[in-house]
Amino acid sequence: MKKLILIIAVAAALWFYMFSPWTQGAPNFWLVMALSAVVLTALALSFTPDRKALLRVEKPLLQLACGVAIAAVLWSIFWLGDKLSSMWFDFARPGVDAVYSMNEGLPAWAIALLLLCLIGPAEELVWRGYVQRTLTQMLGGRKAGGFIAFAITVAVYTLIHIWSFNFMLIMAALVAGAVWGFIYWLCPKALPALIISHALWDALVFVWMPI
Repeated sequence: MKKLILIIAVAAALWFYMFSPWTQGAPNFWLVMALSAVVLTALALSFTPDRKALLRVEKPLLQLACGVAIAAVLWSIFWLGDKLSSMWFDFARPGVDAVYSMNEGLPAWAIALLLLCLIGPAEELVWRGYVQRTLTQMLGGRKAGGFIAFAITVAVYTLIHIWSFNFMLIMAALVAGAVWGFIYWLCPKALPALIISHALWDALVFVWMPI
């Protein structure tokens, strides 16, 4: 439990530094995000006694196909959500534009590379591979305990974005975290597919096909 609390506390502190209005703009966002990914992944792997089981990839071609499909579906959900929210709420598009304002300080190719190779995979290893997995084990590993672990993980992942005070970013974290977490709850062996989907979705949303 202490290790789980520590990694969540470290993540919360790093997200505060990256997103809060008191510190936003001071660091290079993407470099701090990359450093955060390295720190959190190192902690998660060091706290995981059965790393081989965590990193085992079964049916790699199926994992790849599912990862691409999940990323495409999630991008479509966000595209539709953006159109509807922009129609209904005046604050929606400015909130989205504020998120995209972070795409500064590095060239697009460098941001895409960081998202694909480091940031996206790290978030899944930490939030699903460590936090949700550890909570599931602590709660007995059954479907009911796994669902509670899923709900707690989504809540924590959403709440650490609260320092941005950007409703659209917080909702994005909630929706994306819920999708990946729900799939992991149903099939923990799909973690490689989730890693692929998170990396691809990040690159699609932020660089290749912005919404």
